[in-house]
Amino acid sequence: MSQTLSAIGFDADDTLWHNERFFKLTQERFANLLAPHTDHDDIDDRLMQAERRNIGHYGFGIKGFVLSMIETALDVTDRQVPGDVIAALIEAGQDMLQHPIDLLPHADAAVRAAKARAPVVLITKGDLLDQERKLAQSGLGELFHGVEIVSDKQPHVYARIFSLFGGVENGMMIGNSMKSDVRPMIDAGGFGVYVPHDLAWGLEAADPPHGHPRFRELPDLGALPDYLAQEFG
Repeated sequence: MSQTLSAIGFDADDTLWHNERFFKLTQERFANLLAPHTDHDDIDDRLMQAERRNIGHYGFGIKGFVLSMIETALDVTDRQVPGDVIAALIEAGQDMLQHPIDLLPHADAAVRAAKARAPVVLITKGDLLDQERKLAQSGLGELFHGVEIVSDKQPHVYARIFSLFGGVENGMMIGNSMKSDVRPMIDAGGFGVYVPHDLAWGLEAADPPHGHPRFRELPDLGALPDYLAQEFG
């Protein structure tokens, strides 16, 4: 007998719409702005270190990224970074907060196919206002039975969310992050479906749980309807 899903969760950034490419473009701009003011050639590594240190202070999202860029700029220039560079970094962050939403291929159809089988929930990390803006502009908001914008994705977080829909053991989480979307959902007792994206943030890397019966990797969201039909009837 096919198993019935209690709810299906979707990650947002780089699962349903493009996001990381804006960070990559801004990081390139950051390096170019600092190039005339420092001899350090490890700016990207230093920025990554700053982001790792600051997640606990600022959380995930654009605002923390901008603050980490400013901190790194001060660090690699021995606090001699010109004011106009800091102003340009703030402007870059403001641009990111206003970028238009570009859905990934099959996103709309995948959410609708999932909704035909079970309640669908958006579960995402990041800044509250920015994530709400992106969801509103995506045109997908009315499809979701619930929206959860969380500070981090841990097994207990998934257990809490899916308990609202009958239990995590019959829940499924779909996303592009092995570290945040797949592994903690499986650790909580649910199904984790990995849909890779061409661009990945270094801090989201994790080993896949190959061989686990509740893990599945799909090439893209276009494969989701057939997977649901084959595995869940």
